[in-house]
Amino acid sequence: MDHFSCRFSSLISTVVLLFLASYKGGVLAATFTFVNKCEYTVWPGILPNAGSPSLDSTGFELPKDSSRSFIAPTGWSGRFWARTGCNFVESGVGSCSTGDCGSGQVECNGLGAAPPATLAEFTLGSGGQDFYDVSLVDGYNLPMVIEGSGGSGMCASTGCVSDINRQCPQELRSGEGDACKSACEAFGSPGVLL
Repeated sequence: MDHFSCRFSSLISTVVLLFLASYKGGVLAATFTFVNKCEYTVWPGILPNAGSPSLDSTGFELPKDSSRSFIAPTGWSGRFWARTGCNFVESGVGSCSTGDCGSGQVECNGLGAAPPATLAEFTLGSGGQDFYDVSLVDGYNLPMVIEGSGGSGMCASTGCVSDINRQCPQELRSGEGDACKSACEAFGSPGVLL
């Protein structure tokens, strides 16, 4: 039985994603477990890539010190991010100050994060391997790292553990400084580097 796990967590405000994959009876399954260790509620968003099925939710509220799990099939690929500063009324209508998906609801319904947002990207079972990364291509709103742990897999750590919001140059700051834009987003050109 192949079994390995990977997780990502921020070291400053912690949102943990446990990634467990196991081979059982010819079926490779992966379970993603989100654990919120931030001092506040976050609203994770989930967007499958084209051709991958949606998981049981595309967005949800995750209060401090709580968790929620999802099972993903072999070959699933997509991204996760944490929305912050959200205000949803009882009916689920609202928006978020960072990572908002623009659906106007808690569920993202096939929409991705509005920049700036830190992304965790996964591709499961491609050529018999799983791939993952933490991406700042759409900017940054929370520290995040993916760490391998346990099982037989060789999952190396990757991510951004610094609180970039505290170091973000003024010209890249978003809103009240709760997120940091990428240079492409701020200046409209991929050729601009700081």
